[in-house]
Amino acid sequence: MADIEINEAGDWSKREGHVVWIGLYEPSQELLERVGRQFSLHQLAIEDAFKAHQFPKLEEYESSVFIVARTAQMVDGRIAFGETHLFLGVGYVVSVRHGASETYAHVRERCEARAERLSEGEDFIVYAILDFIVDNYFPVLDAINNEVEDIEDHVLATTMGREEIEQLYSLRRDLLHLRNAATPLSDVCRRLERSDVVAIDREMRPHFRDVRDHLRRVQERIDTMRETLAFAFESSLMNAQMQQTDISRRLAAWAAILAVPTAVAGIYGMNFKHMPELSWKYGYYVILGVTATICGYLYYRLRRAGWL
Repeated sequence: MADIEINEAGDWSKREGHVVWIGLYEPSQELLERVGRQFSLHQLAIEDAFKAHQFPKLEEYESSVFIVARTAQMVDGRIAFGETHLFLGVGYVVSVRHGASETYAHVRERCEARAERLSEGEDFIVYAILDFIVDNYFPVLDAINNEVEDIEDHVLATTMGREEIEQLYSLRRDLLHLRNAATPLSDVCRRLERSDVVAIDREMRPHFRDVRDHLRRVQERIDTMRETLAFAFESSLMNAQMQQTDISRRLAAWAAILAVPTAVAGIYGMNFKHMPELSWKYGYYVILGVTATICGYLYYRLRRAGWL
């Protein structure tokens, strides 16, 4: 294991028993062209690696394979997405990172610590990188899951406000983007096992299947959280409707109670000359008592019925 100059990379990759791994972060066009000349990389793949914003995919060229994978990590409480482009050929691996992505120095250290595995060649390096990308999805999912659980607890306690609803939609959108990043990667691993350009050792195929199993777990967790958020939104709507119904019933109950004194006051406020009990000494007190009794009875019945 040794560091070499880029201009020597092509020669070293052709030596038997040697594998060259070049790691780049948002390189310039000129640097990518230099690397491309060393390994005879296809020009279209070089252009894709420079521009980024590619969909996860695997493309095969005459002597190399070009892989695009989406990376994800939490930045300021939100998911930030990046890209990793891999050029894979006999004797070399070139990794190009864009945007939010953990450095692959940890992957290199892990590979160098297990020299017997690194000796398996470029396919092990590609597996290590893809496995590292997928493993970094899980801390993101854990962080999102904590927010989902908070929303779930909150929605059962009270009605969601505008802020909470915006957060819910933001989380669903992030989870959808993460699913769109993880799902095609499973197909990439499946195709790597059957690539005709760069033969994957039979011993390495279970490792790529293991990455696919991890991706399946990622997809299942994403789907579960999206369903939970959808249920939380529906529950919030149901709670809001129930509160509106409860308020409407209370208003209707008080309107029924107030209708009694309103009706009595309206009748006796017409000032007809020959109204019953108009000149009775106790008429005023009797009417007040009857009105209060009827209102009290209505309040009692409506209270028992749960309207008040």
